[in-house]
Amino acid sequence: MSNVTYASLTRQDGLKNELQVIANNIANASTRGYRREGLVFSEYVQSSGEPGMSLSMARAEARIIDRSQGQISQTGGQFDFAIEGEGYFLIESPDGERLTRAGNFQPSPEGDLVTPDGLRLLDAGGAPVFVPPDATTVKLSSDGTLSAGGQLLTQIGLFQPADPNAMLRESGLRFDPGGDILPVEEPTLVQGFLEDSNVDPILEVTRLIEVQRAYENGRNLLSNDHERIRSLIETLGK
Repeated sequence: MSNVTYASLTRQDGLKNELQVIANNIANASTRGYRREGLVFSEYVQSSGEPGMSLSMARAEARIIDRSQGQISQTGGQFDFAIEGEGYFLIESPDGERLTRAGNFQPSPEGDLVTPDGLRLLDAGGAPVFVPPDATTVKLSSDGTLSAGGQLLTQIGLFQPADPNAMLRESGLRFDPGGDILPVEEPTLVQGFLEDSNVDPILEVTRLIEVQRAYENGRNLLSNDHERIRSLIETLGK
């Protein structure tokens, strides 16, 4: 197989992965708390064993999370919390502590604030956030202080991964920090609001078209190279 074929095939594989990432972004353009994802292309060069000759291949495996702020929309929900600026909510999952920007919580039958799929929200000290079942008026201060009926309950903590580039998407709205987490020193939270997805549908669709065209061009290049080799073999065989 020629170097052109190797390079084209690896590039095509990377473009296919990028198409999947873009399609997932578009599908979650209306998912509150969703963080846009991107793909990083890199070049892998390996010696061919011959002097001055090498094999170059494209790789597209590293994914990056777009940490830009999404628009804040008012919902009026007592347990809808939005983050302004940096930081993530800390939640408890079966696989350990995880991060999320999705702030639509609800009280469990036991009184813990949980995500829609039942994972408990943790406070600044890493303990579950508990709201008494008989609490009527729950208030959240901008620094994360949670109170009910004028009585202090706890402080919701915001956290950051120590290495933002190590953070991995575990599910649509949940992230594995990929290592240690650090508290946000000056958290800013608002009650009765939720953060929208930070995906720009127009930009994603534009990128989708560009990648589709690049994929089609790569396919044509492979077809032309195959035809070139076939013609060469036929000529030499005569």
